[in-house]
Amino acid sequence: MISKSFNLYKLLPWVVTCILLSPVLAIFLSAFSVDESGSFQHLIDTVLSTYISNSLLVIVYVVLLSILFALPCAWFVACCEFPTREKLQWMLMLPLAMPPYIIAIVYTDLLDFAGPVQLTIRALFDWQPSDYYFPEVRTLFGASIILALSLFPYLYLLLRGAFLTQSAGLFQAARTLGVTPLRAFWRVSIPLSRSAMAVGISLIAMETLGDFATVNYFAVHTLTTAIYDTWLELGSLTTAAKISSLMLLAIVILISLESYSRRKQQVYQRNGSGNTELRFVLTGWQKWGVLAFTWSLLAFSLFIPITTLLYYAINYFNASLNNDLMQYTLNSLWLAFLVAILSILVALLVNFYQRLSPGLGAKSSIRLSSLGYAVPGTVVAIGVLIPLTSIDLWLNDLLLGLDLKPVGLLLSGSLVILVLGYLVRFSAIAVGSIDSNLVQVSPSLDLASRTLGNGPVKTLWRVNIPLIRKGMLTAFILVFIESMKELPAALLLRPFNFETLATYVYQFVSDEMIELAALPALMIIGLGLVPFIVVNRLLEKKT
Repeated sequence: MISKSFNLYKLLPWVVTCILLSPVLAIFLSAFSVDESGSFQHLIDTVLSTYISNSLLVIVYVVLLSILFALPCAWFVACCEFPTREKLQWMLMLPLAMPPYIIAIVYTDLLDFAGPVQLTIRALFDWQPSDYYFPEVRTLFGASIILALSLFPYLYLLLRGAFLTQSAGLFQAARTLGVTPLRAFWRVSIPLSRSAMAVGISLIAMETLGDFATVNYFAVHTLTTAIYDTWLELGSLTTAAKISSLMLLAIVILISLESYSRRKQQVYQRNGSGNTELRFVLTGWQKWGVLAFTWSLLAFSLFIPITTLLYYAINYFNASLNNDLMQYTLNSLWLAFLVAILSILVALLVNFYQRLSPGLGAKSSIRLSSLGYAVPGTVVAIGVLIPLTSIDLWLNDLLLGLDLKPVGLLLSGSLVILVLGYLVRFSAIAVGSIDSNLVQVSPSLDLASRTLGNGPVKTLWRVNIPLIRKGMLTAFILVFIESMKELPAALLLRPFNFETLATYVYQFVSDEMIELAALPALMIIGLGLVPFIVVNRLLEKKT
């Protein structure tokens, strides 16, 4: 009996892993199929090279801008002492809750020819449009700035953690040798944080490659917009799968480069996070310069967008508040809640398998089940569509052969496909969060529980879960936030007459109606900011 149950715990994680991995495999298989429509060859002959070059340029610009934003902020907060430092160290993480396409519509409205900024310039100086030059907002570089304002906290979080854990003795030695804070930054901090920087850059590059709404709104044609247009406008799933395979190849290259960059790096150091007396105390122009830089970055990435949205939401509140908004809010909430719960179950299953049977098989299960997070939402959507559509077609053919009524799009036309797409995309967050907590639980506690006659399930329920509940709550909130913001997968996979807050906002954004998009956009931000602050407080208490 014990042997059978133990084998079940080995089988179930691999069943879940195969389900989560099936979209990626489906994309590669479909990429080698014949494209009867000729759409892919047409793209190769015309615009595919433009899509690829635009994607690469956006990634390069966003990465460089994110480094420019995140690197100084992380070092200032971790290694320097100045007013409001304690507030900034967690507030600089909040832009993560801001969907990039929402920031895009705000700055487009503010900076366009008919926007308040240019109207004020013309009124103050009595200028005509031909009397001055104002940079165009909707450009490739403009989209890159918007994405960097939203994504730089990924790099900031990792670099801040790396700087905090660097040995305080190194900074003391630098001080003894008369090294200035700036030289210590370049000679000590940067070389020791290369690993965190490589991981952060990889995350930002993958998120940039997967962005759809921002680049589409700015009319920048990338591989992501090509997938969307190919599937919805040309109706060629095979061509969309071929483009998706190119993006998957790019992601594999990014991950490989990140691993290769750290292949020989081995840095051993003592934790120096508690040595606050060794922070560089900033005074005079240095202090004011740091304050101006950090708070300006926070203003452009968080305060200005929220203030602008609040202005429109208040002035157009009656027009925005309607039954549709309430229904779409409920849709988003229960969908995000369901995906977060299922993600935690998946994470418990694969992590508990590793705890029961540590080895290559369990580690492979965890890694394979986590691949989805590295895959853009549009690619996940195409990957999920392929197998579920095939199952629906097979099932209908089977029923027709038996002279029974076909069931139609049972899977690919229902909420099943949307939930599965979200689960493939975000379950890796829960897997990583719970794994980092579970490894801190001593295996001797499991052995003690088993000695007392408790089986694996009772041990998990009575011993492990109570000890990792904070990690489970963190995982739930993070998956919930990401599900609330997700747009590309929702646009491609949602059933007819089903909208989320993200797709609802995008409809107004596409129609240039920021005044009606403001209230639902604020609801997305609020439902992301509040849990995000809760997670940050939990992590602070944990440390």
